[in-house]
Amino acid sequence: MGATKKTAASAPRRRTVVALAVVAVIVVAFVVRLVDIQVVRANDHLADASEKGLHGSRTLFGVRGSIVDSDGDVLATSTELYDANIDPYLATNMTDRVDGEEVDVPFSEFAPDVARVLDMDTEDVEKIVEDAVAEDPDDRWARLAQDITTTQYVDLVDLGLPFLSFEAKSSRSYPNGQVAGNLIGYMSSDGEALAGYERMSDSCLAASNGEESYQQSPGGIRIPGTETSTPAVDGGTLQLTIDSDLQWYLQELIAEEAADKKANWGSITVVDAKTGAIRAAAESPSVDPNDPVATAPEDRGSRLFRTTFEPGSTFKAVTAAMLIDQGKADPLSTEWVPNREVFPNGAVVNDATDHAAANYTLAGVLDESLNVGISKFSDRLSMQTRHDYLEKFGVGTPTAIGFAGEEAGVLHPADTWDAQTRYTTAFGQAFTVTAPQVANVYQAFANGGVKMPLHIVESCTTADGEVVEPELPEPERIVKESTADTMLNLIENVALAGDNTIDVPGYRVGVKTGTAQKSDGEGGYKPGVYATSIVGVAPIDDPEYVVIATLDEPKTIRSSAATVPALTDALTQVMKNYRVEPSSGNPTIYPKTR
Repeated sequence: MGATKKTAASAPRRRTVVALAVVAVIVVAFVVRLVDIQVVRANDHLADASEKGLHGSRTLFGVRGSIVDSDGDVLATSTELYDANIDPYLATNMTDRVDGEEVDVPFSEFAPDVARVLDMDTEDVEKIVEDAVAEDPDDRWARLAQDITTTQYVDLVDLGLPFLSFEAKSSRSYPNGQVAGNLIGYMSSDGEALAGYERMSDSCLAASNGEESYQQSPGGIRIPGTETSTPAVDGGTLQLTIDSDLQWYLQELIAEEAADKKANWGSITVVDAKTGAIRAAAESPSVDPNDPVATAPEDRGSRLFRTTFEPGSTFKAVTAAMLIDQGKADPLSTEWVPNREVFPNGAVVNDATDHAAANYTLAGVLDESLNVGISKFSDRLSMQTRHDYLEKFGVGTPTAIGFAGEEAGVLHPADTWDAQTRYTTAFGQAFTVTAPQVANVYQAFANGGVKMPLHIVESCTTADGEVVEPELPEPERIVKESTADTMLNLIENVALAGDNTIDVPGYRVGVKTGTAQKSDGEGGYKPGVYATSIVGVAPIDDPEYVVIATLDEPKTIRSSAATVPALTDALTQVMKNYRVEPSSGNPTIYPKTR
């Protein structure tokens, strides 16, 4: 009885052991076959696939880098969109192997999954393929969907369908609209950088696509272990020195001022006096990079860098600096200054407003902005010396910014100056500059006589984290430190004198205005038309910022007084924006006459 029970209990165990053995044999057989296919005979299979042209690949798309401001706030960014395409011929000739037999797989088996990802009706997806095949049975391309998201792209790729292909296109977005639009630039609809730093720094921002390639079976199935890939490289991050909040405020300000004064255009530029970094470069009109075609072509670039003008009286301070630096005058030096002077060489110089003839100090000449006075003082220096100083201050050479289309201005050789030019160059005529060049001159005054290279690009951070800073010229001493200090005192006197009084509560400031005639293109000047400007430095006791405001052909006020409100508001905002320490001490007041 005991033996019978033992035999009965052992039977199920024997059956289990047998079943497990059979399963093990099957598994081993599959493993052996898999090793044979993927390892032992892998090269044969790959060679066979290669001979039959059964290659598959897909592009790995890189993302264009962002442009950010000085605080890292995004000014331009990319969203990758894709166009999905389908191979109608391959889609309708898919096969699979069932029980060792190759069978056709209709496109209707795949269409629902494709439609689900694209949020389309299955019937519409099938119709795209049907229409393409009806027109050409051998057609290898049809558009399936445009502008699909990255998520949809990834989901379609995950379906593993060999008849799908994709085209990436970068959708560029500018979150702040027109803010710094003239600097940032814009892209074409097909992703080409067209203007501004989008184009100038394309080598930093541009991405490199990669590729994944593999071998596939005749039925379109990827062969495991055959994948090779070249990874995509995203673009770098371009950081500008621009403060987007300040830029926005100043763009609003100059737009209002240009409209109020009925000027053709206007600008406000803010420079960090100690570093040469441009903190704002506001212009009106401006362009919205999200929709550049909405702006007139002539307003899409930056007039700030491509427009030159005779600076006028802002460069009387430069003549004064030359004299002081060469020891030929000081603020209390005097010249007899009438309202009109005929010089020994026949040149005639007139002052803009009537005044009594008097012994004017150099300080008084700047306060009253007297053409005759600065002309008479300029005779204390040779024309070549004056030319060389103008050249050192940056006249005739583009700034270190190197903006696309930036003009250098014109400075003729001293030996070509005629009788009249000998004196007009003393008060900012007969040569041309850009607003940034003027700002750079006053930056040197504010920085102890050392001219720093102006720049807008802070750095490019590559995809792997390397920070690359721009190569800039070395700082250059233009005048002695004592000369620069004296010039600050002189332009502070100007700020406290006459109709151009600038009041920035809590701060001592220095300014100089400029009202320049505009060339008629035929060797003369347009009647009653002017380019007006005003440049300011603050705080004068410890200079941190230089601000220049310009208006082109203002019509309600034609003199430089048109720019005074813009500079006053701009300087006030800059001091607030950067929480600059209020001024201390008292100005040095010089007499105008002696």
